[in-house]
Amino acid sequence: MMIRAGLVKRALFLADRISLVRQARNAFAAHLPDSSPVNLISDPAGTGRVYVSTYPTMMNLIDRADAGGRRFGPGYFDLVIIDEAHRSIYKRYRAIFEWFDSYLVGLTATPRDEVDRDTYRMFDLDPGHPTDFYGLEEAIEDDFLVPFVPIALPTRFMREGIRYDDLSDEEKDQWDELDWGESGRRDEITAGEINKYLFNADTVDQVLAHVMAHGIRVNGGDRIGKTIIFAANKSHAKFIEERFNAGWPNYGGTFARRVVHGESYAQSLIDAFSVARKEPQVAISVDMLDTGVDVPEVVNLVFFKLVRSKTKFWQMIGRGTRLCPDLFGPGTRKTEFRIFDVCGNLEFFGSNPELSDPAVPKSLTERLIEARLRLARAIDQAGGTAASKPDDGRAPASAEEMAAARAGIVDEVRWFVLGLDVASFIVRGHLRAVETWQADDAPWSHLTDQAAEELAGLAALPSVTNLGGEEAKRFDLLMFELQLCLLGCSAKMELCQRKIMEIVMALSAKFEIPAVARHAELIEEMLSESWWQGLRVPIVERARLRLREIVHLIDQTSRTILYTDFEDELGVPSVVPVNPAADFAAFKKKARSFLAEHENHVALRKLRTGKALTQLDISELEKMLLEAGIGSDGDLERARNVEAAQVRGLGVFIRSLVGLDRGAAQTHFADFIADGATADQIEFVGMVIEHLTRNGVMDPGLLYVSPFTDRTPDGPDGLFEDAKVEQLLASVRSLNQSAVVGPAAEAG
Repeated sequence: MMIRAGLVKRALFLADRISLVRQARNAFAAHLPDSSPVNLISDPAGTGRVYVSTYPTMMNLIDRADAGGRRFGPGYFDLVIIDEAHRSIYKRYRAIFEWFDSYLVGLTATPRDEVDRDTYRMFDLDPGHPTDFYGLEEAIEDDFLVPFVPIALPTRFMREGIRYDDLSDEEKDQWDELDWGESGRRDEITAGEINKYLFNADTVDQVLAHVMAHGIRVNGGDRIGKTIIFAANKSHAKFIEERFNAGWPNYGGTFARRVVHGESYAQSLIDAFSVARKEPQVAISVDMLDTGVDVPEVVNLVFFKLVRSKTKFWQMIGRGTRLCPDLFGPGTRKTEFRIFDVCGNLEFFGSNPELSDPAVPKSLTERLIEARLRLARAIDQAGGTAASKPDDGRAPASAEEMAAARAGIVDEVRWFVLGLDVASFIVRGHLRAVETWQADDAPWSHLTDQAAEELAGLAALPSVTNLGGEEAKRFDLLMFELQLCLLGCSAKMELCQRKIMEIVMALSAKFEIPAVARHAELIEEMLSESWWQGLRVPIVERARLRLREIVHLIDQTSRTILYTDFEDELGVPSVVPVNPAADFAAFKKKARSFLAEHENHVALRKLRTGKALTQLDISELEKMLLEAGIGSDGDLERARNVEAAQVRGLGVFIRSLVGLDRGAAQTHFADFIADGATADQIEFVGMVIEHLTRNGVMDPGLLYVSPFTDRTPDGPDGLFEDAKVEQLLASVRSLNQSAVVGPAAEAG
């Protein structure tokens, strides 16, 4: 709208994946062809009115400068649109939003109560109160999204695990013959371990068979509609693909395909899946189709993985909510989609409506910088000596030794800060602090709490200084925690000792490697009790420096993948409500469509023409909805208690769906449009009739608000005499009451 109005000369649209950038570029080209959208990933030198990019690409382009200076200066864009504007985007890429002096619009499908408060602050909003909010239930009711049928599909193994004692004799033989690897034979596999390293053929076969038989079908029912199976991991996705091809070999291995990161053809498969008549028809996804991908033809979702993020759960459900006209033939559109949940996600989120996502964790580098600063502060506060005198006869650490240990610890932080490039626009946002600590006279010798806090704030910035590999960093963190224990600043001594002993024990098995053999004496000493008695900070620090470069040589233990074919048991599928508001909106939508097809039913005709209803009429309407499978007893009970126009009852609810017969409404208000009525009076009553025709009932209070007050601020009081106004209000109330039966007529 701002672009069409000429308020925005250039706009930037940011997304977190290349596929979403391509999708956004195509959408702008289709709906705003004059915007000349540019994909900065494939065409970084392109020009247009709308630019689309991933966040990392934009960060690199901002820093890129030539003889003419930076191309993307702070004033280059008038509008920046942030896709998926949740806390992870805020945390990692906030510098982009602070760099551009522009309007900022954030888009997210995250529930408004789940958006991080820092994200709200970035937009100068109170937490939980976005600028605009459009709920799922509203979108379903307004016919912008389609509802879903949530079906729990339990299998015994996925809910209870596998116990050796419960297997048949033949299956026990298969269990005994499995190659359990170094972990050794087990007597039980928990539910959480299935599909991580044990894959059971019958479990997958039964789930696939049920989905293929009961999923929504297209092409006149000849084949299943577009389906996404959310797999637990790459091995699980591969296993599902293999089992599908084994069960349905007639599809030639192209009907169901796995779509996972790291495989060169993944994007081409997503592109093919997005085309209605192309295969694959079933996409087995590991994280790649969870969010953002827009395929309106999707009618089945299979949750074959555990999800505990509320945000991610609803984003995954969003893959099926898109409208799709003519999906089942000309004029027959998509009206719902189905969710088949194998892992109890529906029950979990249905019983935990207030569950929120965990905070975004700090990076390993951030944690490492903070640990170094905490340790330096602890040494300063200890006065440069050991916290206590060793009890093994060794002398306590001297002030010189402690100072040397502290200097080494702090030097790594100093080199990290010196590695920050002030030419980077991200670093320039912290320029004052960076320049302070890069100066020759920076106060590294004694760090105050304020200084440590300021330095910790720089830990998330990009530095050219390499703090080591992941294994070395994790070892550093562990050894720093041990030193904090020795200084009385941590109570994790037992945990640290156990983990360190595991590491040096693993290193002791690698003495055939020359790099490890050079430290054999230290490793053996650390395995003895004497090393731990009277331990001092400098001793730990020297051990850390010597071993950190070889810990990556330890074998990373992994479980042997097991493939079994034990007979699983598929439970009775059941519908599990997870969003009452959205479920009720879906019920209203289905009921409105069904009732429109049965408008000649006797009870419905009486309701639409404003005639008095009997309890038998209401019972007939209830029976009609239940037998057609439109709603459940719970839906009808909720419908009875929905207040409309200050009255409630099932008749009132149904009238609000089907409206009032226009002829009946005109007859009811004939006295007000008889000869002698003014043009304004006739128009006013016509608006009342129009409202009742569309909505079935009317709150009399609406007569005193817009649009009824557009011609006269006093509404009916400005057009009719007092007696006529009372008559008009009474006529509206009597029509409302005609939809109510007996005791169900309750004042609001």
